[in-house]
Amino acid sequence: MAEFALPKNSTITKKGKVHKTPGAKDAKSFKIYRYDPDSGENPRYDTFEIDLAECGPMVLDALIKIKSEQDPSLTFRRSCREGICGSCSMNMDGRNGLACTTAIEECKGEVRITPLPHMDVIKDLVPDFTHFYAQYASIQPWLQTVTPAPSGKERLQSPDDRNKLDGLYECILCACCSTSCPSYWWNSDKFLGPAILLQAYRWLADSRDEMTGERLDELEDPFRLYRCHTIMNCSNVCPKGLSPAKAIAEIKKMVVERQI
Repeated sequence: MAEFALPKNSTITKKGKVHKTPGAKDAKSFKIYRYDPDSGENPRYDTFEIDLAECGPMVLDALIKIKSEQDPSLTFRRSCREGICGSCSMNMDGRNGLACTTAIEECKGEVRITPLPHMDVIKDLVPDFTHFYAQYASIQPWLQTVTPAPSGKERLQSPDDRNKLDGLYECILCACCSTSCPSYWWNSDKFLGPAILLQAYRWLADSRDEMTGERLDELEDPFRLYRCHTIMNCSNVCPKGLSPAKAIAEIKKMVVERQI
């Protein structure tokens, strides 16, 4: 029987700190994963109590309030605050999502917040995206053509061809889908994962791109593409409402069709 265990320096070995808010009218507790590699200590969970009567409605509002008023060492990524940049992706109450679009009222009881699963942690809620971005670069995510560009004109496409990109170009590379995928957890060294495969299909579906064969050659591999087992976690958690599983199925279909 297989046995799995975390490395000794990854296990939580001691009780974290508790930060109270005396006199809170509407108290809510947030249990947050803390890890500082420079300290040499194992990770821990710190608990922060905040007054919702003096806080914005989103989980990101709570994190900003905690950092501003209780513990300035708390580390997380954030930028646009409107679900566009994907910076604040994390796991909240066991579900991946964007802290800026996840309402506090959606979280029942104590809110448990951790970094995205599977990824190495740089500090606290900040995962290391180095490998994820390297996989993105590997699919060459830009328009590739052989024919000369029209003189003084753009490469045009029909409205119908443009519509084929809907549900693809909106991906913000937050990695919520890939880090929800068990196949990616165990095979991320070879399997590209839902986010990158959706991005790959975005270029395969673009009528202006002229490297379809070469792109499919790169993807047709037992691990890079076919390690997807259609578990559907990716489509369930996408904060933009996209369907990476459908994009992966379309790639598989294209691979088969070119052999017929």
